[in-house]
Amino acid sequence: MDHTHHHVSHRLKIARGHLDKVIQMVEEGQYCIDILTQSQAVQAALKETDALILEDHLKNCVADAVRGGSASARDTAVSEVVKVFRKNRA
Repeated sequence: MDHTHHHVSHRLKIARGHLDKVIQMVEEGQYCIDILTQSQAVQAALKETDALILEDHLKNCVADAVRGGSASARDTAVSEVVKVFRKNRA
């Protein structure tokens, strides 16, 4: 997770930079389309962050549960991932 942790932290800092820019643009009354474009950059950075975290979770937490955990641990690991996706779609 160290490499992933670093990469996730980096992506979040990028998202924060974009968000700071969106706030600045709104406060300055800049052109709406430019603000939307910058806002989409925030969302893209957060989606990439989510993908990194999910990949790490699947490769480590879920894989560990499948390899050596009880049936309950496997079910919980899979259910957690499904729950996140269902919540995100609502």
